[in-house]
Amino acid sequence: MIDPAILSAYIASKVCHDLVSPLSSVVSAIDLLDDPNDSEMREQADLLLRQGARDASDRLQFLRYAFGSMGLNEGAADIHEAKSVTEKFAATHKPSVEWDIETDHLSYSHARLMMNLVLMGMESAPRGGVLTIRIRNDAAGLIIAVIARGVKTKAKPDTKATLAGDVPDEGWSARNVQPLFSKMIAEGLGGRISIAEGDEIVTITAEGIRAAG
Repeated sequence: MIDPAILSAYIASKVCHDLVSPLSSVVSAIDLLDDPNDSEMREQADLLLRQGARDASDRLQFLRYAFGSMGLNEGAADIHEAKSVTEKFAATHKPSVEWDIETDHLSYSHARLMMNLVLMGMESAPRGGVLTIRIRNDAAGLIIAVIARGVKTKAKPDTKATLAGDVPDEGWSARNVQPLFSKMIAEGLGGRISIAEGDEIVTITAEGIRAAG
């Protein structure tokens, strides 16, 4: 559906885009620190520097799972760590996160898929709201769902087209390729992703996922 080299370039662009904001804050803070005579400005710069560095670190940890080699590790992931990484990432954006997990096993591949569903949930709720992450064991395989609720929450047309197996109207770009990446992960685990929406609610579900991951 898409050349692997182009896919990797778009994913790299998306990762860079998500790091621009916190790193720009760090650079701005460093510039403010250059004025040694304004103590109030230096205090503000120190706060900006600390917050920007924390946000950049929290986003990097999440992106390592979602797009990097961390999500390719063998064996079981630490569920508590995966939750913490996701919550810290969400805190650098608008939606908050709630958990509804009923499973004792989450592989690194499962965590990577979950985090990619979270990204789609966030894009569906640009004004904030709540993301409920639900994980269940089922006879047909693991089910991972992200339910986004909030004002103006709506599925993006490109996301719906991609999950339906179509190419977005304007073709692939760094802005719309992430749902395709998610779809590829789910299919690699023997499952599929569907999306449903109602009144300011979007549910993205990966089902039939191999329990072993």
